[in-house]
Amino acid sequence: MGALDGRVAIVTGAGRGIGREHALLFAREGASVVVNDLGGSNAGEGSDTGPAQAVVDEIVAAGGKAAANTDNVATWDGAKSLVDQAIADFGGLDVVVNNAGILRDAFLAGIEEAQWDAVIAVHLKGHAAVLHHAAAYWKAQSKAGNQPNAAVINTASASGTTLPNAGQANYGAAKAGIAALTLVAAEELERYGVRVNAIAPIARTRLTLATPGMGALFAQEVPDGEFDAFSPANISPVVAYLATEKCPINGKVFAVQGGAISELGGWHDVKTIETDGAWAIDDIAGRLP
Repeated sequence: MGALDGRVAIVTGAGRGIGREHALLFAREGASVVVNDLGGSNAGEGSDTGPAQAVVDEIVAAGGKAAANTDNVATWDGAKSLVDQAIADFGGLDVVVNNAGILRDAFLAGIEEAQWDAVIAVHLKGHAAVLHHAAAYWKAQSKAGNQPNAAVINTASASGTTLPNAGQANYGAAKAGIAALTLVAAEELERYGVRVNAIAPIARTRLTLATPGMGALFAQEVPDGEFDAFSPANISPVVAYLATEKCPINGKVFAVQGGAISELGGWHDVKTIETDGAWAIDDIAGRLP
């Protein structure tokens, strides 16, 4: 018996890196997996059916169930087609893992509109689009008396939560937006039997290897027999747990790296100053930290 026996799951960006590890683990734990990957470059350019199909072939060869999908989740229609395929191929949908992402790093003074729009589209809109169509399906199921026991796991980042990274305003803004989207979705969808959580992973992927100032760290070789703290495989077990039927967690964001899982908290009051009347600028200047 696997932890995800009988579950139908979508994993976006599952052709490589962390998404691939999610798909492989989910299949080993008994889930039927729709492996979504456009097959584009780090910058989201081009397409290739190969990465998604290769993961499906690996799953099927090991005795699992999977289907490839190359729809573009950054479009409403692509996200709908993905959700529809899961329902058509496997008879329903229980889990969405939003993982697809790209990088187009640039400093704010020089960033181009296309660089901004592409990253926001794939990350933030890509999460929202799949969530929208999955949520519509689960709401309909709930209204029909078939209350779901479903789960969504979104992918934020330290760049948008705890470690802002210069040159990644588009990426960091998208990832911070995903964390906020997760909390809103958790509030909205709980009534339909859906839990929504997010992870902020740190692992060796195409994107982290290409990140200035970080790539060299992730590229370091690990001696045989030693624990590889940056392996993307370290990320997937917590995602699989959050996807199980018995997991009670909802509306949380977890940082995940190596052997550590940390619950993150959002904006909170650090210090408050108050006045009995109207504010004076000089008063604020003297008291605001």
